[in-house]
Order: sequence, then structure tokens, then C-alpha cells
Amino acid sequence: MNAECSSNAQQLSSTTINTLPQTITENILCLLPIEEAARTSILSREWRYKWTTIPKLKFYWSTLYNRTTEENQHQTHKLFNAIHQVLLMRQGPIHEFTFHSNKSCHFYELDQIIFHLSRNHTVKKLTLAFDYMDSYKLPLCAFSLHQLTDLDLCYVNLDHQPIFSGFGSLRSLSLIKVKISTKAFLHLLSNCPSLKRFNLQGDIGSKDCTIIELFECLPAIEHLTIWGNCAHLWLVLDSIPKELPTTLIHLKCFRFNNICFVDDHGLTFLAVLIKCSPNLEKIELEICIVDHNEICCGILEEYSDVRLEHLKELEIMCFSNLKHAMEFVKFILARSPKLKRVILYSFVEKDEESDILTILSQAPHASQEEIVVRCITD
Repeated sequence: MNAECSSNAQQLSSTTINTLPQTITENILCLLPIEEAARTSILSREWRYKWTTIPKLKFYWSTLYNRTTEENQHQTHKLFNAIHQVLLMRQGPIHEFTFHSNKSCHFYELDQIIFHLSRNHTVKKLTLAFDYMDSYKLPLCAFSLHQLTDLDLCYVNLDHQPIFSGFGSLRSLSLIKVKISTKAFLHLLSNCPSLKRFNLQGDIGSKDCTIIELFECLPAIEHLTIWGNCAHLWLVLDSIPKELPTTLIHLKCFRFNNICFVDDHGLTFLAVLIKCSPNLEKIELEICIVDHNEICCGILEEYSDVRLEHLKELEIMCFSNLKHAMEFVKFILARSPKLKRVILYSFVEKDEESDILTILSQAPHASQEEIVVRCITD
């Protein structure tokens, strides 16, 4: 009896897994590391080649740092051999390709892989990430991936002559610690007319880029994230006209990490951004904490005509009750009729939290928003 039940259970299990819809099978396989997905070929005859049709390929090179150079070279060789074998066995399109390495690689082999992808597959999302600048220069053939919608690059050299045509279908771009000249940077952005999400971390080029130059390259942007740097302000103010030549009418969410309020740069940048973003719905800031005296220049007074008709949420990390930060919040409170919530994450003591709330509650308000001060624990 038990043997019969066991046999029936095995038959039912086999029948169930073999009759799963193709979309569900692909979703299951995409959640697995590629080597685990390949091992599903032993489940049954029907599953032998299913893993070769999954549209997402992710390869991670994360060996231990105490390996010898010879061992690293051997493992690297095995990794690239595995990638080439997977590509040769493909029976369907590749929509996503990820390569993440924390070790030195054979870059010429990676170039060959990207060349293969550019010639044979309609890749929509490409992620190339290294844990440190290892001089990998993105090959020009990558710019032949005309159907790319998402491009994530970390510690990659993009310092080409600005002759490439860009990515006409790109909707999301993330550049983290990339090496790129200001000229190539602006050329790249201006040739991505459909860009809606842009994440930028790290300095750009040896020549400064102006705020106006940056905004002119982002006509369709909806979500913009910029990581600042207290030590070097690569994004210069230049001369700020009263009427800006560019309006970011699609911008809904803006995040600036590590913005500096010790001089007029940070506040002016925010004021200019707000002035040319009439449909902004959310602002997220992380304030850079530095031990300098504040310089109050009355910058925000020059933008007293600004209104944030659609702003619903303001969130600030590392908030303090210093004058610049407080004045900025007051500026937002007085000009945002649809503001619903203000969240301030702070290192201040309990009594200082109460003082912040008291001061802000007495300031002019354009709406009945909720103001929350939350203490950040170490």
C-alpha cells in the first residue's frame, strides 16, 4: 500500500512539474543562479533544455580574497568558459545580462561576450559591476545594443571620444564611480532621449559640468538621484538666470545624497532644481555633516516666487537644526499646498526634537501636512 502511494505521489509530482506553463517555468528558473538553473536539466526529459531558454543571465565572480593568483586565474578561466558554453546553448533571446566581479578579469573575454550579445541578442538590460576601478573600458560594440532599456555600470571606464550614437530606447541609467569625461558624459545623456530614471554617483571628468548643461540633457527624466561629494563639487553653479531655459516637466522624484549646506552651493542647486520642476512630487535628501561654520547668504529669498503645486512628501536624512537646513524646510512648507508628510531623520536629542517641531509648526504653512522627527540610532 505504501509503495503504491509513493508511486502515485511521484507520478503526480512529475506530472505537475512537467505541465507548468512556460511563463511560470521561466520565472522559477530566473530566480535561480545560472548554475542551479542548469542543474534542473536532470529533473526529467522535458526539463533537460528548459534552462537554455531563460531570458535572464546573471554571473557573479565572488571568490575568497585569500586565494592565490594561480587559483584566481584558474577560476576566472572556468567562469568565462561557463559563460561561453551558456551562450552557445542558448535557444531563445537574452533580455538581461549581468556580470559582477570583485576580482581582476580577462577583459578581452568580456569584450567578446558583449560583442556576441550585440550581434545575436536583443538585450534590454545590461549590468556590469566591479568592486573597484579595474580599468575595464566598455567596448564600443556595447553602443550597438539599440534595444537597451536599462543600463547599470559600476567602476567602468566610459572615457570614449563622444562619437557613439547613444541609446534611443534607454529608460534607466545608473553610473556609479564610472570614469568618463565631461564631454562624453553630456554627449551620452543627450543621446538618450527616452531616459526616465538616472542615478549618478561619483565625480564627472576633469572639467566642471554646469547645472544648466545637465538639465538640458534630461528632457524626459522622472526620477533623478545624485550622490554628492563634500570634497569636490563637480557640478558647478555657473550663472543662474532668473528664467531657466530648461523645464523638467516630467520630474516627479528627486534624491540627493550627501548634499552640503555649509555654503551656498547646495541650497542654490536645490532652488534651481525646484524652480524648473513644476510637477515634483517627492524630495529626498541626505545632508552631509561637516564641522564648518554656516554661511547664510539669503539664497532662498531670490526664489520667493517658486511654488511646488504637486509636492506631497519631503524626506531628509541626517537633519539638524542648523540654519540652512531649517530654512530649507520652512521654504518647502510655505510653498507646497499639497504637501502631506515631512519626515526628518536626525541625530539630535529628545529636547532638540521638540524644539525643531515647535519652530517648524510656527512657520508659515501652505497645507496641513504631518511633520515627523525621528531619531537615528548609531
